[in-house]
Amino acid sequence: MLEIQAKKQGAELTSIKLNGIEKLHQGESHWNRHAPILFPIVGQLKNSKTIIDNKTYEMSQHGFARDMVFEEIEPNTFLLKASEETLIKFPFKFELYVQYTIKDNELITTYKVINKDIDKTMYFGLGGHPAFICDYSSGDYQIQFNEKETDIEFMQLENGLISNENAPNILKENAIDLLSDTFENDAIIMKNIKSNKVILYNKRQNKKLLEFDFTGFPYLALWSKKGAPFVCIEPWHNTTDKIDSNGKFEEKENILKLEPEQKFECSYKVKFY
Repeated sequence: MLEIQAKKQGAELTSIKLNGIEKLHQGESHWNRHAPILFPIVGQLKNSKTIIDNKTYEMSQHGFARDMVFEEIEPNTFLLKASEETLIKFPFKFELYVQYTIKDNELITTYKVINKDIDKTMYFGLGGHPAFICDYSSGDYQIQFNEKETDIEFMQLENGLISNENAPNILKENAIDLLSDTFENDAIIMKNIKSNKVILYNKRQNKKLLEFDFTGFPYLALWSKKGAPFVCIEPWHNTTDKIDSNGKFEEKENILKLEPEQKFECSYKVKFY
């Protein structure tokens, strides 16, 4: 039996329990978040600034949604609307819906974004950032891909921005071994992924912890802090700025786009074992 809890602050999950056993990082050490929502940017902007309609706006890493209070419109369904506060940072009228749905031992997280402007095209970023309990420093764990990966690209971070050079390919036998030094250079960011699912697997115990379905997301990131008791598996629709970014928001790689009154919807699924 799967049970969840979420809070209005950031519409963030705070607990995922399978048969009474906690699966989500509780924020007790290393990182005080659980599963923040990344909107309206993923990662960092170059110099924390971006240009929209010839005006400069500032936003901190991963955007503002994770730090704002949502309205809970029904159990486990949350809504954030544009406000005077958000328009200072992001000049678009939007509605962001976040819904958590349980089906047996699977949790489905659904995002829906609506452009509420009547005469303006809206550009935005979107991603998830759930942290799962996992003592990866033991060397017992790996991330397995469900399709044979031949063209996967590992993106190199340079002071929080995407470098023009790729990071080393750390794929071995179609899996990424999670070791004590895996995240010494920050997040692992991947694109050109054939798989639509990854498995968090305990090699020593020969068992799955979870299966993560990120169908439709062009990027997947893995992240933790050195020695931390969790691993984040992050489905992203876009990513941090490149080091040579021109700062124009609408020209960011894979930026999402909505015409007036259009909506965008996506979801990811996590099956727990």
